[in-house]
Amino acid sequence: MSDGRDAASDAEAPGPLPQPGDVHAAAARLAGHAVETPLLRADALDERIGGRLLLKAEPLQRTGSFKFRGACNRLLQLDAGAKANGVVTYSSGNHAQAVALAARLVGVPAVIVMPRDAPAVKIAGTRRHGAEVVLYDRNSEAREALGKRIAEERGATLVKPYDDFNVIAGQGTVGREIVRQCDAIGCRPDAVIVPAGGGGLMAGTSLAIADAWPEARLHTAEPQGYDDHAMSFERGQRVGVSGAQGQSFCDALLAPKPGALTFPINVERVHSGVAVSDAEVGAAMRAAFMHLKLVVEPGGAVALAAVLAGKIATAGRTVVAVLSGGNVDLATFRAVLTQGDGPQAT
Repeated sequence: MSDGRDAASDAEAPGPLPQPGDVHAAAARLAGHAVETPLLRADALDERIGGRLLLKAEPLQRTGSFKFRGACNRLLQLDAGAKANGVVTYSSGNHAQAVALAARLVGVPAVIVMPRDAPAVKIAGTRRHGAEVVLYDRNSEAREALGKRIAEERGATLVKPYDDFNVIAGQGTVGREIVRQCDAIGCRPDAVIVPAGGGGLMAGTSLAIADAWPEARLHTAEPQGYDDHAMSFERGQRVGVSGAQGQSFCDALLAPKPGALTFPINVERVHSGVAVSDAEVGAAMRAAFMHLKLVVEPGGAVALAAVLAGKIATAGRTVVAVLSGGNVDLATFRAVLTQGDGPQAT
């Protein structure tokens, strides 16, 4: 799941793509670092969809989102020289916090480029883990250019939020755990739905799921106005969206185009993409809170929103949805719980 609005250019060569074996290697590397998050269910949600719904609870991951998996897998492989020079990344929050914590664990300095309007809880979390935060104006500055310049000036390693071989492999451990956990309860899902911004979580997860369950239908979920994966799957090529097409409070999913590395993986494995409104996301956040006792951020709730809003077939089927993160400002979460339809986009 992406944290921001930039994507790699179409001219950028994809390079080597991770394979299922790279996900398995990442799982071994992350043992003792990342949390194996639970697969949850609730009778009320099963009754609502007329099927069986299993929810992968990544808000319970370190730093509150799946992003720690990819960041840690990437940083654990830095050589001594790279560790000395540190790392740089750009993110609206979840990848930022993940890189900050992973850098602290590995013992390397980290500089994080974040938009000034990122949720305060995400900026505070990044600083709490010891990273240097550089704020920018997303309306007038390009985060990729700023991050690249800082990395070059300091001789640091640039860790991209989703278009990185080892980040994708690390995110794939979400899918690997889903396979293991479902096998343990004798379950074989008909469909798996995953939030998508740049597509890194879906890419890694799809490697593990398609390898184990080739018959399972895979779907991405995105906010309305940022359904670039849905459009790209329909056309068979990366298609971008304009921010003018709509705003969303799903701040973690506002990438305008699928990643150059992630899309070649996803287009071969994902059946379709669906989009949800902020009101549908708010309803999903309330459902997670009421029935699972779990705090889920807007971007982290889009897959559940898609299921509850009937965007994919569920009657008589078993569906797995990934809840990708739980880093939401208190004011936003309070508004979702009390206003009924959640905050409206402006």
